[in-house]
Amino acid sequence: YDGKCVFCRIARREEPGTALLPCQYEDLVCFRDIKPGAPHHYLVVPVEHVGNCKTLKSEHIPLVKRMMEVGKAVLQKNNFSDLNDVRMGFHWPPFCSISHLHLHVLAPASQLGFLSRLVYRSNSYWFIT
Repeated sequence: YDGKCVFCRIARREEPGTALLPCQYEDLVCFRDIKPGAPHHYLVVPVEHVGNCKTLKSEHIPLVKRMMEVGKAVLQKNNFSDLNDVRMGFHWPPFCSISHLHLHVLAPASQLGFLSRLVYRSNSYWFIT
């Protein structure tokens, strides 16, 4: 736990301004992005402080898979069912503003604006899917 990390505080429900969405795993939290790049833009965050996507190792594969499951589930709970029109990924350092692992879940990807299409561009130098 890093008390200076906003995502650690959100995950421990210490940020009353951030509403957590229902999540099927106790080790993950999900909430809306404060600067949405699409009509549906959620962040899935581990409760435990994990640095960023560069620090991931093979033992983190189950965690990342659960993060993606949560992303799909929150979209479906919010009446978005076209899972072919979804973009999920991580910003690659140094392009991540918060150094706590967080999966961006954006939908519909077909409605990303010009800037969002750049910021969340699939498998770019700064965003990996």
